[in-house]
Amino acid sequence: MKKITLSAMAILSLASTFTSTLSADDSFTLFSNTKFNGEVRARYENVNDESNTAAQANAYTLRATLGIETNLLGIDGLSMKVDGTTVQTIGAENYNDKSPDAHTGYDVVADPEQTRFTQAYLQYKLGNTALKAGRQVINLDNQRFIGSVDWRQMMQSMDAVTLTNTSITGLTLTGAYVYSYATVFDEPTWDSKSVILNGSYKVSDMLKVTAYDYMISSEKTAYGSDTVGLALTGEVPLSIAKINYRAEYAQQGDATFKTVGTVKKENDASYYNLDALANISGILAGVGYEFLSGAATNSSGTIIDGKTAFFAPLGTLHAFNGWADKFLAATPAGGLCDTSATLGYTTPAFGKAMVVYHDFKTDVAMNGKSDLGNEWDMLYTNAIPGVKGLSGLVKAAYYQAGDVTGYVKDVSKVWLQATYKF
Repeated sequence: MKKITLSAMAILSLASTFTSTLSADDSFTLFSNTKFNGEVRARYENVNDESNTAAQANAYTLRATLGIETNLLGIDGLSMKVDGTTVQTIGAENYNDKSPDAHTGYDVVADPEQTRFTQAYLQYKLGNTALKAGRQVINLDNQRFIGSVDWRQMMQSMDAVTLTNTSITGLTLTGAYVYSYATVFDEPTWDSKSVILNGSYKVSDMLKVTAYDYMISSEKTAYGSDTVGLALTGEVPLSIAKINYRAEYAQQGDATFKTVGTVKKENDASYYNLDALANISGILAGVGYEFLSGAATNSSGTIIDGKTAFFAPLGTLHAFNGWADKFLAATPAGGLCDTSATLGYTTPAFGKAMVVYHDFKTDVAMNGKSDLGNEWDMLYTNAIPGVKGLSGLVKAAYYQAGDVTGYVKDVSKVWLQATYKF
């Protein structure tokens, strides 16, 4: 796979040459209004997961992305976007990257060495309507259900046809058909038959209404569901503070499309999220409650009613339910209730510092137990002075175990990161 995808960077380099040589003749322009973008992100990640006997992971990795966006053939509204991304290990590979030849004696850091196209699509714009076809990054709303998982070094890309319309002031309509997708891992793309519908209307700064229907089908996870939801978001200005809020509800039913043949999984799950974050002259204070319903289980924790717990396989899940990613692979069979509190400080000069506390419980008791543990998350990020586009980040997550089977061991993670964008 690497030998094939290593050509990504070469093609992007050649595009720069073509831009000048093939547009020399005024009667024919292949490329015009060409723009380049790039990013270099270096990261150290330490993982200590006490749920296994593996050694602590110490991962030094580097992500480099080079992209080009250009108009095509002199046709008004027709353009192309191509991004190539490579992830490489710096020094020894002292971590389990989940690849076929992974070092399983270490804890998991899901950043395998790989190189590929992360975006490669054609776009045609006609007025307020845009049509994209090809590999693309799709981030909708807060990325809870549809996102690029950009926290990992290799992002998640979707092979899709996407239509967006903004003809009515304040209204954005998005529809997409996803026929395959590439995860953060070094593996072949996975088939999908997913239809994504999202519409948002901004009434004012105080209220935006978003409605969605995500008909997801995934070969990788042998999973399918139809999730319909409504979210209300906005910013409420007060005399001493600004309060950002979110109120959301979703219902998850049976899959509209079933990629996995005869496998049938029934879904009857619900989700809601209530949170508010106040900014008082740079001081951040917030509370939140996120609920993912579960199902009845037997003594071994296996669901016994043939249904599934609420899950969102195409979302940017790292941003939710604690940065230790204890609930990333799957929602506990008994569901998840996440109560959180946030305290921090942010100004342009200081940057942003934040501490988040999570308390985790099941929705339905599993073998008579409901405590899924708790977690402390900490973050500081700021631009690094003297170099435009350079920023730094320090981040940590400390998960403390509960008493539900599968969640009885602590996990700690620490990150140091520098990013340069141009």
